[in-house]
Amino acid sequence: MDKKQIGEREAHATRAFFFIGGFGSASWAPLVPLLRARLAIGDDVLGLLLLCIGIGSLATMPLSGALAARLGCRRVLMVTGMLFACALLAVTLVDSLWIAVPIILAFGALMGCIDVVINIAAVIVEKGIGRRIMSGMHAFWSLGGFVGAGLYGVWVGVLGLTAFQSTAIAASIVLALTVGFGRNLIPYGGGGGSLVALPRGIVVFVGITAFIAFLSEGAVMDWSGVYLTAVRGMDLALAGVGFSVFSAAMLTMRFLGDRVVQRIGQRPVAVGGALLTFLGILLVMFAPVDALLYGGFFAIGIGSANIVPVFFSLMGRQNVMPIGTAVSAVSTMGYLGILAGPAAIGFVSSATNLQTAFGMLAALSIAQAAVGFYVFKKMV
Repeated sequence: MDKKQIGEREAHATRAFFFIGGFGSASWAPLVPLLRARLAIGDDVLGLLLLCIGIGSLATMPLSGALAARLGCRRVLMVTGMLFACALLAVTLVDSLWIAVPIILAFGALMGCIDVVINIAAVIVEKGIGRRIMSGMHAFWSLGGFVGAGLYGVWVGVLGLTAFQSTAIAASIVLALTVGFGRNLIPYGGGGGSLVALPRGIVVFVGITAFIAFLSEGAVMDWSGVYLTAVRGMDLALAGVGFSVFSAAMLTMRFLGDRVVQRIGQRPVAVGGALLTFLGILLVMFAPVDALLYGGFFAIGIGSANIVPVFFSLMGRQNVMPIGTAVSAVSTMGYLGILAGPAAIGFVSSATNLQTAFGMLAALSIAQAAVGFYVFKKMV
């Protein structure tokens, strides 16, 4: 395929694989209690087992750009998509800790590879199609997460299916999407580059913005419920409302993001989004009434929704690194933020208090805006 012939068919295929990434991750989450019960392990061992997801992802993310460059996005994503479905189903069959560890490591490795290569494909497709589509791509990841979580609840809670039956359906959906859309993916990757993606030049600063964005998202996901109950004194039944508002705002804004960027520009969306996130965190910390508090979570979701998609788009315009290795490096730094965020909040909270820990997130949002402004000054 001529790179100039990239069109809607390739864009739809790439969106499908973003959906697969979110759907697969959401289908994995309900299996964690199953593993805990079946393996009869405590929270300490479970925590170490879950760490295997991160270790597996970090093992493949720095290598995925070079893999896509050598084999092409289509081949890598079709193989990893099929293995991803198999690994997801295999998790429901483990009955030993020694079997669980390599399977979960493999699952994390496949998840990390998919996350990197779909973003490489999205950057190339967006560049070839000649218009903004990156935010919409990331919206499909979020949509996959919503659909995966919702369907699992229906399968188990309404239809009474077992975890294996529900996961088998989820794995079948992943396989069907992989086979159905995989043949329309772009067959090439993002150029050459070193085997291991180490960021350099302006890519380092883009990676910093991704690190902060994912750190904040992970912190809101894991700590918003604790904050609402422990600091704001809300009932436990309302613990998940803050994250639900945040997630809904982020999903909505990602679907609208491409049009917003085309209308007002990338810099206002990325830098202004970081500043809006800062204001949202301040509302969460100091809002005198609950309506304003939830407005804070809404502002965080709106502000942060398109920061990462905008900066991934820039990877197609920089010339410091090949696209594949640049996206791989930025993705790895972002994933480190996901791993570091919840732990950093816990550490700061134990040393001071949870209010101060959320204040740290506010300060990081200001730093993100400053780094983003510098990136645009150098690249635009």
